[in-house]
Amino acid sequence: MTLERNRTLSQIFKNMATIYKYRGGDDRFKSIAYGKVAKVINALQEDISEYKKNNSLEDLPGVGEGIAQKIEEYLKTGKIEKYESLKKSSPNELLEMIDITGFGAQSLKQIHEDLNISTKKELVKALQEGSIRKLKGFGDKKVENMLRGLKLHKEIEDRMLLSDALEIGEQILKWIKEIPNVKKVELAGSLRRKKETIGDFDVLLTCDEKDRKSVIDSITISAFAKKVILKGNTKISIIHKNSDRQIDFRIVNEDEWGAALQYFTGSKEHNIHLRKIAKDKGYKISEYGIYSTDTEKKIAGKTEEEIYSTLGFQFIPPEMREDLGEIELASKHLIPKIIQFEDLKGDLQIHTLDSDGVNTLEEIVNHIKSHFSYEYIVITDHSKSLRIANGMDEDKILKQIEAIQLMNKKLGEEFVKSGIEVEILKNGDLDISDQVLSKLDWVTASIHTNFNQDNTERIIRACENPFVHCIGHPTGRLIGEREPYEINFEKVIEASKRTKTVLEINGQPNRLDLNDKLAMLAQKAGVKLVISSDSHSLANLNYIKLGVFVAQRAWCTKESILNSKSWAEIKKFTKFHSKVMSTIIL
Repeated sequence: MTLERNRTLSQIFKNMATIYKYRGGDDRFKSIAYGKVAKVINALQEDISEYKKNNSLEDLPGVGEGIAQKIEEYLKTGKIEKYESLKKSSPNELLEMIDITGFGAQSLKQIHEDLNISTKKELVKALQEGSIRKLKGFGDKKVENMLRGLKLHKEIEDRMLLSDALEIGEQILKWIKEIPNVKKVELAGSLRRKKETIGDFDVLLTCDEKDRKSVIDSITISAFAKKVILKGNTKISIIHKNSDRQIDFRIVNEDEWGAALQYFTGSKEHNIHLRKIAKDKGYKISEYGIYSTDTEKKIAGKTEEEIYSTLGFQFIPPEMREDLGEIELASKHLIPKIIQFEDLKGDLQIHTLDSDGVNTLEEIVNHIKSHFSYEYIVITDHSKSLRIANGMDEDKILKQIEAIQLMNKKLGEEFVKSGIEVEILKNGDLDISDQVLSKLDWVTASIHTNFNQDNTERIIRACENPFVHCIGHPTGRLIGEREPYEINFEKVIEASKRTKTVLEINGQPNRLDLNDKLAMLAQKAGVKLVISSDSHSLANLNYIKLGVFVAQRAWCTKESILNSKSWAEIKKFTKFHSKVMSTIIL
């Protein structure tokens, strides 16, 4: 069943939240309300119309009488008059930039009102020509921050998040598999390597020679093809209607499949290195196969495994093919068995309706029990300082612990673990007392404020707390929106290793933090990592797989990932952390 109506309505409410945020004043409370409802609707597992039929719209979190009426209006007419009215009085193109570092609601409002700027193009021109510098409060430093923010945002304009690309990639595969006479189809390029952002799509497919024309015609005349750029016998390029992204299709023979898949997966650097080694060994590699330089006889090409084994190499997983030493390891048959999703025994960061999640504890447990094979999960709602996320104080935390105990009693097993995502304050203190933290099974400490400072010592102080087990999304970056805050990561690694504090690979699509490079450094240093979904809805629970992809690109084995262990092993590790820190403090 499609949930497209939910997504459309969610986007309308998200846009309304942005407009109210821009307007400011008392409207900021409306912004928070509509933003929450947008998340709730987007996370629903049923079409929103089902809640109208059952007269249960107001049972949804954050949906009161006023918003329920707007939902009914949308279901009846396909639009919301209040939203249409708000759009007419707002610089909507500017509002797309409201969350970019250096901008924000007040800055955009001042630029719009003082300079009569309403489009992104006009804003960029004003920044480049210097007219914005004449505004009060827009000094050189602020303007430079805005220019950096634009540059950062351009990455997402030119490319897309891995999560979005994977969703579109699945749609492409489904479409091509339905075309008669297609024998094999596979995504290649940076998407197959699971890079955190993706540009265009590379798709490899096979069919018999006699069927090529019909397959090519099926692709180019499909409703999915908004525009045909190139139509050849071996390559077709189109603009995908649903995403406006270019898709390059390569049609190869079955005996060329492995060579082509290896070639078009890349990376460029990996392939150049591989071909140099092949040349030194008397071979030539192309997208058609491996050939003897002397005889020009084709030796292999049907499978990727053949390509690597012919050169004397162990097979290299696509996620590792970035020319970072994987070829040298493969030559010695030392490629590690990298972590797989199936290795994970639990998710260590999940948010509920008690803070800024959109589902109850019971809903989360029921969903996970039906869709995952975890041995445990940890509930980690936000703590009290993060008011925008409805953070919990000590009393609410203690009540949640009781609710978790009741849930486990109902389940007949200790499946749900009590936790918190505790806020690391500006000076490195935590906003929840040690007395309460000591009662929790798992404590993740994170930074959500004061990004414009060096946060190294702030994180180190959190590591040194006996009750903190993990540092959440350690660099604070948001892909395309916010750069990492300043930290000395080498010092953070040293502190993590010394205190036995775990670092998180956060699977949220716009975080993926730690990234692959930093996760690789941490693993090499012997620091334990966890992979978490940081879920705020049932759909978000699958984000943990994105974290796995980061870990794979970082060459992480399951020995380095703490939540590939049983809960008994995790408790042993956390007790060791507490003992180490208690000894240091004493």
